[in-house]
Amino acid sequence: MKLSIIMPVYNEIDTIGEVIRRVREAPVEAQRELIVVDDCSTDGTREFLSRLAADAGDLRLILHEKNEGKGTAIRRGIEQVTGDVVLIQDADLEYDPRDYPALLRPILEHHADVVFGNRFHGGEHRVLYYRHFLANRLLTILTNLMTDLNLSDMEVGYKVFRTSVLKQLRLRARRFDIEPELVIKSARLGVPIYEVPISYHGRTYAEGKKIGWRDGVVALWRIFAFRFFG
Repeated sequence: MKLSIIMPVYNEIDTIGEVIRRVREAPVEAQRELIVVDDCSTDGTREFLSRLAADAGDLRLILHEKNEGKGTAIRRGIEQVTGDVVLIQDADLEYDPRDYPALLRPILEHHADVVFGNRFHGGEHRVLYYRHFLANRLLTILTNLMTDLNLSDMEVGYKVFRTSVLKQLRLRARRFDIEPELVIKSARLGVPIYEVPISYHGRTYAEGKKIGWRDGVVALWRIFAFRFFG
């Protein structure tokens, strides 16, 4: 198996080096490629990645000339993958690459074509932002109603796909609405989907968290749009 890891990045100079180190050290017995898409960072991330990519054969760097959003960055990354399985990795330290074996297992054992992480399973996670939790529950419930799935955590950053399945999704989201789009369009294919518990180390806005209430409002509309208008 060859694993393709797509990492969208925007202004993560404080975490990007450590995240890439952890990705490289993830306990996965597979050939891997790391595709990093910098979404026009302005804090030095772009320059750091350019220097790193010049010396690293396992890192492919895509540079956006203007800020286009997480969804666009992921779509650009998908165009470049050459692996059998694709995993989406955020560039902060909220998600732990040591969870890769658990995320990949349902696919490697031929139980699933798509795997989503689950941050809210009672295991290890930082306690933060109750209103964010409620918003996530609402968006997850609406997505489940639209798809007849029983997901626990639709907005989770860890999403894994067989490449052959991911390439069938006609994605068009530009920003954080990529999360419901990936779920809804995967469900439409009727492929087996699994959910596995992951650790979660959420960060505060002071620490660089970017998603906000406006993104939640956009996601509400987009859930209906992706379900009924493709």
